[in-house]
Amino acid sequence: MPTLKSLALAIFALTSAPAFAAELPDTIAAPGESVVLSVHAEGAQVYECKAGTDGKLAWAFREPIATLLSEGKTIGRHYAGPNWEHADGSAVVGKAVGNAPGATAADIPWLKLEVASRRGSGVLTPVTTVQRINTHGGKLDGACDKAGEFRSAPYSAEYVFLRKG
Repeated sequence: MPTLKSLALAIFALTSAPAFAAELPDTIAAPGESVVLSVHAEGAQVYECKAGTDGKLAWAFREPIATLLSEGKTIGRHYAGPNWEHADGSAVVGKAVGNAPGATAADIPWLKLEVASRRGSGVLTPVTTVQRINTHGGKLDGACDKAGEFRSAPYSAEYVFLRKG
């Protein structure tokens, strides 16, 4: 006989996706779109020490480098572009169109990205929107002293790949 806890977990699992989707900030919501794939990402946000418009050196975001995971198995990668590439050869490139703050000051923002281009054929082929949610880490603090120096900040996030309809 199922315990109350296992029953509660089963109900949560069945209802969490729609309930969570309703809680997304309007700036990254994608009403009317359906989930194609949802993955966990583990990696780093890479920064470069550059002179800002004021001439002072500061860390500037350069690129993400992350492994895409599903059920603990590597199924793809995420890198500059921003690109998401699935192991089946399908890939999309996104363009940020909305953002919302991460949960803490150390977390990179949540994003909504429109697919600007695609290549290959597979799981990611029908994707029109990518959401980056549940971010943890990724922001780099501290001064930079030498132009051209690189640093990375570990991060994790969930990427939700959506299609219209």
